[in-house]
Amino acid sequence: MLASFARWRHARTALQLPLFVITVLMILDGLAGPQLAPKNLATVLTWVYSRGLIALALLVAGNLFCLACPFMLVRQFVRRFLAPRRSWPRWLRHKWLALALFVAFLYVYELANLWATPWWTAWLLIGYFAAAAAIDSVYRGASFCKYICPLGQFNFIASTLSPLEIKVRTAEVCTTCRGKECIRGGVGGARGCELALFQERKFGNLDCTFCLDCIHACPYDNVGFLPRLPASELWSDVWRSGVGRLTQRVDLAALVVAFTFGALLNAFGMVTPVYAVEAWLAARLGVNAEWVILGIIFLVGIVVAPLVLLGSAAALARRGAGLAARARAIAVRYSYALAPLGLGVWLGHGSFHLFSGFWTIIPVVHSALRDLGAVWLGRPHWEWGPLFPMPWLFPLESGFLLLGWIGSLLVAQRLAANDAPQRWHWAFAPWAALLTLLLAVAMWLLAQPMEMRATFLAG
Repeated sequence: MLASFARWRHARTALQLPLFVITVLMILDGLAGPQLAPKNLATVLTWVYSRGLIALALLVAGNLFCLACPFMLVRQFVRRFLAPRRSWPRWLRHKWLALALFVAFLYVYELANLWATPWWTAWLLIGYFAAAAAIDSVYRGASFCKYICPLGQFNFIASTLSPLEIKVRTAEVCTTCRGKECIRGGVGGARGCELALFQERKFGNLDCTFCLDCIHACPYDNVGFLPRLPASELWSDVWRSGVGRLTQRVDLAALVVAFTFGALLNAFGMVTPVYAVEAWLAARLGVNAEWVILGIIFLVGIVVAPLVLLGSAAALARRGAGLAARARAIAVRYSYALAPLGLGVWLGHGSFHLFSGFWTIIPVVHSALRDLGAVWLGRPHWEWGPLFPMPWLFPLESGFLLLGWIGSLLVAQRLAANDAPQRWHWAFAPWAALLTLLLAVAMWLLAQPMEMRATFLAG
């Protein structure tokens, strides 16, 4: 059934349309509805539902949000009138801009309290629509997705842990194929891959939006959703189309680091100790400006701490196992082992908000309908809340953390075994220690009383 649906030419549009309608309703409620976060569709669906559901979907199936992305629906409509003619600048064909935007998003989320402001959340969604349409009406391909979109980068990294991949069924079919429609486009107007992922040389889920274009373009039905070993692409250093070798992609390694340490920092921003740290910094530096204090926390959390920790682990592994590579190269190579733990932290944190405020959507929709004139529905019952009893949530969060930690250990072990078959224990030990330290930090963070953002529940 999945294969048949994927081959349907309008499959992606069928998934995008419902999300587009929901996003438009979120924008309208965010701009004109009640400006109390727990009563507004924009904040509840964005900050309670979307984060947890997207992370769960990435773990279970893959990059489903990018597949159903409503922003691309508007972009495709705009392209009917403004056909792009330029190629994305060569000097920007990397992830550094996307990485900066990802970190900036996390920073602004905390500084502006986006979770508490329906109006700004609505404008964030409008900005996404506008940016995707504007950039991709000028530049060919999926430039916005590949080089800019912060949410897309999150999905790319997390989808390395998913059990599904869009790939070829039989390599021999690709070898004898002369048209190469998966990259050039096929008959009937089917596009080739806009992210420059040539299926014959594609490996893994990095930079893949699950857009289905290659499936529709292949005249031999040789491309589809196929099962694979989650995280296996993280320890393999084969050359892959559109990406190259992971060991040569410092920008991708930095993105994985920001993905992981950003997860810890995002959780830290919601627990009580963050206020003590901010007060201490303000007193020591004599600065009361919140943007400065928060900037220092981000600088330490996403730049200084990773450099120190990964640099130390790389130096110890190099000395212990006698590795020939420089410490910098080792740090880049083993940075990819952080991805499973990073997803575990995002899942643990996101599942807390999702399941603690799961039924909030019922009174929010009820309230929105009343605002539109359906007063006969009566008053909404705002006591709706958790899907599970609250004491169940921490064991669930811990399970996601442990699952991510085990995945990271396995990736690090495979990397160490490839680099130093006879002394892999010495190469592995520093990274195991680092991953265990990050696990302990994550466990401590999620064990703290956490702000119940966009819900009426008390932390």
